[in-house]
Amino acid sequence: MTTAGQARVSMTERILGPRTTYARLIGALFLIGFLTYGIGLTLVTSVISVPDFFATIPAVQSTLVIGAVLMLLNTAVDIGKGALFFPILENHGKRTALVYLAAIVAQVVLLDIGVLFLLMLVPLAQIAADAGAASATWAPGLGSLLTEANTIAYNVGQATLAFGGFFLCILLFRTRLIPQALAGLGVVGYLVHATGSIAELLGFPVSLYLLIPGAIFEVGIAFWLIVKGFQPAAIAKGLRGPIADTAPIPVAG
Repeated sequence: MTTAGQARVSMTERILGPRTTYARLIGALFLIGFLTYGIGLTLVTSVISVPDFFATIPAVQSTLVIGAVLMLLNTAVDIGKGALFFPILENHGKRTALVYLAAIVAQVVLLDIGVLFLLMLVPLAQIAADAGAASATWAPGLGSLLTEANTIAYNVGQATLAFGGFFLCILLFRTRLIPQALAGLGVVGYLVHATGSIAELLGFPVSLYLLIPGAIFEVGIAFWLIVKGFQPAAIAKGLRGPIADTAPIPVAG
């Protein structure tokens, strides 16, 4: 190889190297977010899904608080995911990169508001206990209102994420940054997920089933990015400058 050719390859490797690291970090964050929020939601649901849950809160408030904290940890995970994705996406479609990042920020704000509603159950239960029989007429109803407010915030947040995720997957499909079959699953998954969230807001409890395709996509892209990363040829096409034109990189087999 000529000296000029070696220089181009070396510079290309320096450009693509951080993107490989970004890909692995993004994949890891997909998994971490899936686990932290999922475990947290499971713990919280175990508290608020039982009959007359409000009366049991003093006995199980540790479970509720731990679950809520895990759900709040998802904020840093999702913001990190969006921030790491941005420099990869902006070379292929800056508006899509901005839409996805904005959707993630809006989603985590809504989810955090919902979690704060849940955490308010703890002091509310203490106030009700101190008030004794006088609280029996209003406290349980207020507790149910707080859990319903969390449900609304969650579904609006998920619909917002699905909106951004849909455009993300369209871009991934078009640019072949990941296999098109996987990106296509994401397009369908996020559309179905948005449908489920909107249906839930309208009183049709089907979101649990309609989030499955999107969940499969998020787990799939996580493992793909950790093991394979973004397709090098697609990354190279998005680079500005002569390297993308003069030193094309074959797609990894």
